[in-house]
Amino acid sequence: MKIGTIGYNYIHDMKKEHFEMDRPKGTGAPLFLIVKTTALFTINGKEYVVKPNSFVLLKADTPCRYTAKDDVYTDDWVYFENDYWDQNFIDNLEIPVDTPVHLGNDVEEISQLVHILCYERYTSDAYHSEIEERYTEILFLKLSRLLKQKRCAFSEALSEKNYRFTQLRNEIFTQPDAVPDVDEMAKRLGMSRSGFQHLYKKMFGVSVMTDVISSRIQKAKRLLSATNLTIREIATRCGYTNEYSFMRQFREKEGKTPTQFRNSL
Repeated sequence: MKIGTIGYNYIHDMKKEHFEMDRPKGTGAPLFLIVKTTALFTINGKEYVVKPNSFVLLKADTPCRYTAKDDVYTDDWVYFENDYWDQNFIDNLEIPVDTPVHLGNDVEEISQLVHILCYERYTSDAYHSEIEERYTEILFLKLSRLLKQKRCAFSEALSEKNYRFTQLRNEIFTQPDAVPDVDEMAKRLGMSRSGFQHLYKKMFGVSVMTDVISSRIQKAKRLLSATNLTIREIATRCGYTNEYSFMRQFREKEGKTPTQFRNSL
């Protein structure tokens, strides 16, 4: 692939100039951007608030518009020559096109490669074309590797979270008397109360308190059926602080009191 034009760390002060790129028929050539300040993008009619340290790779005919969200817009940009553009290379590297991707601090490595390419594009030193070609390839290879590392890290984190949620649910159903309150469960998983409750219900289809109550009632029914423990003792073994809460909740779920349930067996 060959570079048409390139710029590194271009800064547009919106107080001094109005900067907006508006290309309703596309840029006319593949465009790679490293967005370094918060920006507003419209790509194929879809609007994005793009975080700093993101990249966008646009196809030549993709309708787009972008500008600063705040007072400054800064980016690196690379236009590639259409005749030498290799979309198969990009597809094989699984690099997203026509959508912003946040890289965070990892973007610096890619930006430095643009800096090197900028020098090689405009120098007349020996082998500059060959070096430019190699560094272009390296830029996309590095970008692909960063994306794969991020996907892997996300997948591992998700697997670990799934395991921890499943483990917690198992504890709820095997030891209902030892289940901590919702705030403590959220703290154990390193989440806010609301975030924990939302994700628990999304994963298992029921709220965490529904599971807690179900597990307590199930254990109570087993104890009522198989032991001569008092109602107070059963309430304690099922995680209730008093027998009255237990009796009220049991009747709501089973339609009868614990004593009525025991006598009906």
